[in-house]
Amino acid sequence: VQLQASGGGLVQAGGSLRLSCAASGTTFSSHVMAWFRQAPGKEREFVAAIGWGGVLTRYEDSVRGRFTISRDNAKNTVYLQMNSLKPEDTAVYYCAARRGWGAVQQKSEYNYWGQGTQVTVSS
Repeated sequence: VQLQASGGGLVQAGGSLRLSCAASGTTFSSHVMAWFRQAPGKEREFVAAIGWGGVLTRYEDSVRGRFTISRDNAKNTVYLQMNSLKPEDTAVYYCAARRGWGAVQQKSEYNYWGQGTQVTVSS
């Protein structure tokens, strides 16, 4: 499975960005998809996950209500719409894929990772 993340950039606090992650080399709809992020000097942390059909979702507490994860199985793409961005959202954002849903917030459970896209939020 190959994952290609895009859409990062520099934005002012309060602004919005939409990240995309295109998958290839697999049956996309059979994978749970997630976004993680890693700020400088910190561990990679869970942001959001979405189930196979797009109905089941989970969010990290600090982004719930501001970020929305979605997927388009016809386009083999998962999205992360990020609104009301804060400087503490600054990080490299990674998309990831796995088969199952259990322990969906655990990065060790994911088999496939994209290359990351930088998001920088200025104050």
